[in-house]
Amino acid sequence: MQSAPALQEYATRFDEPVRSLLRTKGRNVWSIGPEDTVFQAIELMSEKQVGCLVVLIGGQLAGIVSERDYARKVILKGRSSQQTRVREIMTTPALFVTPEKTVAESMRIMTNRRVRHLPVLEGDNVVGMLSIGDLVNWVITSQQQTIKHLHNYIAGNYPA
Repeated sequence: MQSAPALQEYATRFDEPVRSLLRTKGRNVWSIGPEDTVFQAIELMSEKQVGCLVVLIGGQLAGIVSERDYARKVILKGRSSQQTRVREIMTTPALFVTPEKTVAESMRIMTNRRVRHLPVLEGDNVVGMLSIGDLVNWVITSQQQTIKHLHNYIAGNYPA
């Protein structure tokens, strides 16, 4: 039977790079321009079933716009979503991570900065989007795998 340190590799999913998470979840990123209306942004979010869009200018990240921005900066202020431009309510500068950042680092950023979405940038290109839901799913899967491996270890079915 192998020793407990052999299980270490299964306990380090939080130290895996964001790149691994993107491989699992996909790299779909939905974007909008700053001159588009908030109504168009909300319409696209609804169509794509996402809570946030990246705002791009010339293919580069200018900010993000989320359902939270809409609720706080349009609805609660009595503004018109058909008259308000994305640039007026987008969050800028946008926090982001790179594919090399770990899942744990991304979770810390989201928790400490109280954000629900993080674009993933490789150079100047947006290559993915992380949501708090993506990270929660990652944690759940990680825990399930750890439990499975611990069970196999205790039962003596751990691979040599």
